[in-house]
Amino acid sequence: MTIYELADPAAEQILAEAAANHVMVRLILDRNLEFHNNQAAFDYLQQHGVQVVWAAKKYASTHQKSIVVDGTAAAIMTLNLTSRFYPSTRDFAVLDTDPVDVSAMEQVFDADFHDGATTSTPAGSDLVWSPTEANTSLLQLIRSAQTSLQIEAEEMSDSAIVTALADAAHRGVRVEVTMTYDESYAKNFGQLVEAGAQVNTYSADAALYIHAKVILEDYGTPNVALFAGSENFSATSLDRNRELGLIVTDPAILFSIHGTLSEDFRGGTPVPFSEPRP
Repeated sequence: MTIYELADPAAEQILAEAAANHVMVRLILDRNLEFHNNQAAFDYLQQHGVQVVWAAKKYASTHQKSIVVDGTAAAIMTLNLTSRFYPSTRDFAVLDTDPVDVSAMEQVFDADFHDGATTSTPAGSDLVWSPTEANTSLLQLIRSAQTSLQIEAEEMSDSAIVTALADAAHRGVRVEVTMTYDESYAKNFGQLVEAGAQVNTYSADAALYIHAKVILEDYGTPNVALFAGSENFSATSLDRNRELGLIVTDPAILFSIHGTLSEDFRGGTPVPFSEPRP
């Protein structure tokens, strides 16, 4: 497991019980930003037979959220294992049984577990890694959209991503963005709305907090594809963190996530367009 933040007593107990039952449990926890939040879990797991290490300091943070089981299946997640947020945050996890993807994840885990000196990553069949190729992959996905883009994100600060979304709206793609409102992204929201995108937001104190990081492209067409993963739309996330996402085309997953994205978008409040101040 590679987890940015772990503060879930039930999950920690399950890991400890697995180790007690002679399952080899290995875990990487972030320390650059989440040292204090992860310290209790680190100590507990270390005392209960789990092989737990702090993530490499070479990354701005290890923001990846993933689990590999028995070399045959993996979960790639937008969520941290922090139980206090489960009732209120929108997040997704995708199960991946592609042997090439699972093998690639294990290779990267082994390197990161031993504080490997390289950031190079095996691509797998559908994986999107940071800091190596996420920027290119996400921009390519957005630029290839023909009819629609449905997006949920926690951050909207990367200028290349914002410009690509605005360009998509300009060329007639229906762009729907759902986020929790943050004043620091107001200028970028304005750029998107001016271009014709629809940006719906939730207040910071709303019952639902948008923590997911997903892009659903051209739903209902042969060009449909979904990105889901740990990458935020920020330069730090895309270029400096250890992150992992996945490109998905499975119809059942697409149908489920499309429904949730559509419902969340309808529940948000449109960001009004306003002319930029002189």
